[in-house]
Amino acid sequence: MHGFFTYLEKNPSSRGDAAFHDTSHEESFLELVVDRFRGAGLWVLDEPESALSFSGCLALVGVLKQLLADGKSQVLLSTHSPLLAALPEAQILEVGEWGLREREWEDLALVDNWREFLKAPDRYLRHV
Repeated sequence: MHGFFTYLEKNPSSRGDAAFHDTSHEESFLELVVDRFRGAGLWVLDEPESALSFSGCLALVGVLKQLLADGKSQVLLSTHSPLLAALPEAQILEVGEWGLREREWEDLALVDNWREFLKAPDRYLRHV
């Protein structure tokens, strides 16, 4: 992202770009999404949660929901985040040794894993 942000700072959009290197990774990423994810398109995101806090993930879901509202865009998103996987009206495909399978959010292994961890973190942390 550092190189990409450098490129954007040297080649700003017509609205001007934020000083990406002067903000946190999360702030830079969200600014990029808000500023550049506009209009019809295919938006491909690979584990964007790596740059985001809980509130940042919520903000991203809001931007993506708004982007998808007119039906002219699609988002392909790979994630380990149950929050991002909860994007309203998403078709969810779970990847595993079985290949790909369509799943409901509440049936995802990643959702179940987080539920179990949050119920009893010590059950997991004693092994690390």
